[in-house]
Amino acid sequence: MQIEKRLSELGITLPAVPKAAGNYVHAVQTGNLLYLAGKGPGPGATGKVGRDVSVEDAYKHARDVGLVLIAVLKDTLGDLDRVQRVVKVLGMVNAVPEFGDQPKVINGCSDLFVEVFGDKGRHARSAVGMGSLPNQITVEIEAIFEVA
Repeated sequence: MQIEKRLSELGITLPAVPKAAGNYVHAVQTGNLLYLAGKGPGPGATGKVGRDVSVEDAYKHARDVGLVLIAVLKDTLGDLDRVQRVVKVLGMVNAVPEFGDQPKVINGCSDLFVEVFGDKGRHARSAVGMGSLPNQITVEIEAIFEVA
């Protein structure tokens, strides 16, 4: 229970896993890879980054999404110590067309994964801008994990 201990040391309480917003599942495992469906931040985290929302606030939203992803991991695996590494993160930012700081926003999730999982939290990543996201959320992030 090293990861649970680390969460406690960081003062992190995981949020509840949201209900799936459609006919899909939160996670699919094939072999030793666990694919997590895209998740968004909580209520109120809406708008266009670069117009309605600052990079700093969107960073916090991405961190919140990271917490939801970890909650899905816990719910799926039962034991977060089964995570061998974070393999890949895809971060999507609902931004104005001229916005170019998508990586700074998605760092909110990436930084959290490194805080929680240490070197196993370092991952490959894409951070891209989108013309819109469901319900006008600021960020949506999906991830792939190697698990034991």
